[in-house]
Amino acid sequence: MPKNRVIPFGYCMRKGEITTEPKEVYAVAMIFSEYLNGSSLLQIAKLMEFEKIRYTADSDHWNKNMVKRIIENEKYLGTDKYPQIIDKEIFNRANEKRIRKATSVCAISEDLQEIRNRTYCSECGHRLSRIGGNVRNGRWDCRNPDCYRFEYQLTDQMIIGAVLTVLNTAIANPNLIENDGEISVYSPTADVIRKQNEINQMLDSTKVDFERVKSEIFRLAEMKYDCCTYSENPQKTAEIKALLENHEQLNMLDIGLFKACISRIWISHFCTIEIEFINGIHIKNIMERTENHEYSSECNNNSCESAYSGKQG
Repeated sequence: MPKNRVIPFGYCMRKGEITTEPKEVYAVAMIFSEYLNGSSLLQIAKLMEFEKIRYTADSDHWNKNMVKRIIENEKYLGTDKYPQIIDKEIFNRANEKRIRKATSVCAISEDLQEIRNRTYCSECGHRLSRIGGNVRNGRWDCRNPDCYRFEYQLTDQMIIGAVLTVLNTAIANPNLIENDGEISVYSPTADVIRKQNEINQMLDSTKVDFERVKSEIFRLAEMKYDCCTYSENPQKTAEIKALLENHEQLNMLDIGLFKACISRIWISHFCTIEIEFINGIHIKNIMERTENHEYSSECNNNSCESAYSGKQG
């Protein structure tokens, strides 16, 4: 097994002092030059192996992390112990490029970030991961170790296209987002009914203990209150309809409208994309890959075609 370097690449120890190693100095200069001329870290690593330059005394194996460590090592600018190998301007240009590339690859747009915050696996409920950073071939998958990976390639455009289709469908057919739920519902339990009967019997008694009855009535009121539910869905339905009323069909995603109307995007392992509105209404964009009926469309070459499949509360 090759040993790790104790002294940075480009230097060696002679007579108790750190000095430069000519062959390695040449390689360091080549690395910075190639990087500034557009070569990737991996390409430079392969070039070092092609040139038969040893990274350690017993190994000529290179990888991109070795190249990256050399580019970002400030010792090449010169310190009390290490002689200068790389000019400061060249060093700064290379590292500005490195930071710029790292930022552009890792960061995704604000629109995609909003979509990612709302996108979940239908099978396990785990939020989906977007793999690939800010690149066109970025793909989505479920990374929950207790679940399993998608059998098809899920892309940004598939999700955005599904959201667009559902929003345009809702704009054209606002009745699809109707929620029939009531604002408040009272559903008494068996204990509430039993307590009410007890109070009625106490009041029918010839000798009424008014203090006890009053206490039991207060207790009954608390129990009834706990049986009341409140739903904001009717108000949220009105909000959505107001936003979509007279709205033109969308040619591209309106992220403001998306954030205001949609709370979740549910994606299954069978190429079904289901949009959940803030009022709890679900609209499926497309049916499972294994089913065919009047509303379904097949997924060919891991690409989904949109199809309206109805709604569910």
